[in-house]
Amino acid sequence: MSPLAHRRFLKMHGAGNRIVVLDLRGSSNRVTSEEARRIAKHPRSSFDQLMVIHDPRSAGTDAYLRIYNTDGSESGACGNGTRCVAFAMLDDPAMARPAEGGRLTLETVSGLVTVARMAERSFTVDMGRPKLAWDEIPLAEPFPDTRRIELQVGPIDDPVLHSPGAVSMGNPHAVFFVDRDPDSYDLGRIGPMLENHPIFPERANISLAWVTGYEAICLRVWERGAGLTLACGTAACAAVVAASRLRMIGRHATVSLPGGDLMIEWRADEHVLMTGPVALEWEDAFPPEIFEAA
Repeated sequence: MSPLAHRRFLKMHGAGNRIVVLDLRGSSNRVTSEEARRIAKHPRSSFDQLMVIHDPRSAGTDAYLRIYNTDGSESGACGNGTRCVAFAMLDDPAMARPAEGGRLTLETVSGLVTVARMAERSFTVDMGRPKLAWDEIPLAEPFPDTRRIELQVGPIDDPVLHSPGAVSMGNPHAVFFVDRDPDSYDLGRIGPMLENHPIFPERANISLAWVTGYEAICLRVWERGAGLTLACGTAACAAVVAASRLRMIGRHATVSLPGGDLMIEWRADEHVLMTGPVALEWEDAFPPEIFEAA
């Protein structure tokens, strides 16, 4: 039987981004890709991202996080999920441990992130500095200027989408700027093709961003490994960075996604801060049949 059978988890969401939080601290257990896919398919534990809390690896950190998408692949960052983890580690009776001043330092494969409580159900995550060089994002070929890269959908003389900004926020993003409501595009059809385009050797999150004001962006996201989601925190950060680099906005904006709003600030020290809500839906335990061989 899988060691995850009967393990307690929290079903949460951050601005609509469906999150499952699983605490494996105190054990050597790890979630396999197949287990993540099985958890995602079960109606009680379905998720956009699975956030797994492990014992800290580095001095001065509170935990090490592994982040899984619905297809079982691992992600380097998830801002909405990180806020949910912070709530669980600070407030959930079974997971909470003392933390000074409502602040946590968490480590992922992409580096350290810090989280601070702003209100009972609101947290700010320091997502770190964006990576903007073509080989750091990464892209498959050199682009001296990643504010707009050569990529388009549709006829060469009248493309549907073209010239996205490329940014890494711990995972690669391509941000296409559009001049109308992103819902008017069939992102469910376009997204998979662009996610897997050869220009992105590690695949990419695909966003359609409509700048509606100097401090406002309407965003729709196809997430790498998860598909269409109601919110994506790293995509919101990438959209603000990409828009700011093109002087379409300043250094901060409210990003409106189908699941809610996120407040993003690209500070002068280049760190990107994301502030948004968390919600706890229910707690449960994984039934053993999830992990039984098909």
